[in-house]
Amino acid sequence: MLTSSRDLTVPIQILCYAILLAGAVVMIMPFVWMTSTACKPDIELNKLPVRWVPDNPVCGDNLDKLYDTSPNFNRYLLNSAIVTIGRTLGQLVTCSLAAYGFARFQFPGRNVIFALCLGLLMVPFQAILIPEYILIRELGWLDSFRALIIPGSFSAFALFLLRQAFLQIPLEIEEAATIDGANPLRVLWHVTLPMSVPALAAFAVITVQAAWNDFLYPLVVSSTPDTRVVTIGIALLQGERRTPWNLLMMGSFLATVPMMVLFLMLQRYFIAGISMGGVKR
Repeated sequence: MLTSSRDLTVPIQILCYAILLAGAVVMIMPFVWMTSTACKPDIELNKLPVRWVPDNPVCGDNLDKLYDTSPNFNRYLLNSAIVTIGRTLGQLVTCSLAAYGFARFQFPGRNVIFALCLGLLMVPFQAILIPEYILIRELGWLDSFRALIIPGSFSAFALFLLRQAFLQIPLEIEEAATIDGANPLRVLWHVTLPMSVPALAAFAVITVQAAWNDFLYPLVVSSTPDTRVVTIGIALLQGERRTPWNLLMMGSFLATVPMMVLFLMLQRYFIAGISMGGVKR
């Protein structure tokens, strides 16, 4: 008995949706558990069996306790925002200029230099942490926003992503702008970047997420509440003998919300930008 291709398509679609649904559940569970724990009173933290929904939600009380335990938490959030914005703008300037140069200009050693830049992706950050700390100390930048922002103002991955996006733009459009009298910087600002919105959105999501969640490097170069970021502020909630998991999860929830909002706003462009960056030319 012959089976039509249409009869086979339905079970395959059901299987695909089932796999995607299972993956979505696995991805969402940590966020649900974080939110649930953030609203639990102390007595329910170690209660068995595990309850996903607290019997007596105390979200407001835990939020007040968080700020009583960590009075500088808002300062940590502000510091993270400053560092994130600074690094993102820095990478936008340096990486867009470098990517445009690699995409549009011919110069000796272009491919070798670009390969060396991409080689930075293979170097683990831990391998350069101590030399970078020594350099920052010699410059007198320890415990300052300069130390937190300037070294992170370049990214090899952002360079690669923007270069690939610029290569997808027809060269004739930029040549028309050049004929009209635009110099390369004006072409980049008024033509290339506006036509690379999906790639810029993907760049923004990746860069902001990496800067916002950075922990090890700020831990090394900052030591006072004036420059500590929110990831360090959350880690400081842990005690030697007892960790208030509900307060820690409340802090994690407050730190997660901005990233979730950003991704939801830019997810449409994010997928398109990653697709553009994956096309070889």
